Amino acid sequence: MRALQYRTIGSPPEVVEIDTPEPGPGQVRLKVTAAGLCHSDAFVMSLPEDQYVYGLPLTLGHEGAGVVDKLGAGVAGVAVGDSVAVYGPWGCGRCHECAQGRENYCRNAAALGIAPPGLGAPGAMAEYLIVDDARHLVPLGDLDPVESVSLTDAGLTPYHAIVSSLGKLRPGSTAVVIGVGGLGHVAVQILRAITATTVIALDTDPEKLALATEVGAHHVLVSDGDAAERIRSLTSGRGADAVFDFVGATGTLDLARTVVATDGDIQIVGIGGGLLPTGFFSTPFGASVRAPCWGTRAELIEVLDLARTGRLSVHVERFGLDDAPEAYRRLHDGTIRGRAVVVP
Repeated sequence: MRALQYRTIGSPPEVVEIDTPEPGPGQVRLKVTAAGLCHSDAFVMSLPEDQYVYGLPLTLGHEGAGVVDKLGAGVAGVAVGDSVAVYGPWGCGRCHECAQGRENYCRNAAALGIAPPGLGAPGAMAEYLIVDDARHLVPLGDLDPVESVSLTDAGLTPYHAIVSSLGKLRPGSTAVVIGVGGLGHVAVQILRAITATTVIALDTDPEKLALATEVGAHHVLVSDGDAAERIRSLTSGRGADAVFDFVGATGTLDLARTVVATDGDIQIVGIGGGLLPTGFFSTPFGASVRAPCWGTRAELIEVLDLARTGRLSVHVERFGLDDAPEAYRRLHDGTIRGRAVVVP
């Protein structure tokens, strides 16, 4: 089969021919129908050799959807022909967190060498994908896999962050979304769909600000030196009850710290490498700072159910597998509007 692999530290990924995998006991093989690109992939491929821990060659793609193609021995609960999405943060399945479906916070995964597809295990940028357990498959039903695959991360991750701040997002509150790219434009929709908060979206790219308006942001602002003052003005000086930073760079984190309200939340979702000092004289009294990771299995079901209502969708640019290296180049250059999806 063909697959997109990261094979050499510092080099672009390559489309190669590799053996078609066979499912072992308890495993499920999918014929991949869609695989999403993510800035996390670009981050992994930017790591120097002494920090890279994901193994080579690495078949990319931690956002995956497919049709069940073959079952390993002992598999129950899915059938050949089912259209499914892949829940990516695989855990041990036995610890307290996994028992709650919170495999994104599994206590044992690292020690047991369990890794997500595309982030250690072979990923979905291939014609076939092995999923380690049927519990990591969520039915897609009549949802279009190409339009829905990015929801497994670009939908699930902001949903998880937003749900954990729901107590702050009452009527009359304000939420700030910093960065309206692949995850941020979905976050705006989730905020509009499940809360009554006023949404202020920030970005440096006029195209992405236009997208934020299209998907429901109440206000859009250029993320520049005047942004904090404008947010204070829009909130009558109070600040934002919750700030969702989908960039995570030093400058955006400093902006988040400046505009968050007393007793507000800062959710650092982006992996831009910035650090945020907290405590007295740094963040307002009562402010919470959190770095959420992905989301739970139950939340993925909820995200897909929300998509079925028509209130949540992903702006998608499609690429063939042969064009995937170019898609990653455009992702790196910031010229993807919404989310890039590879259709093998």
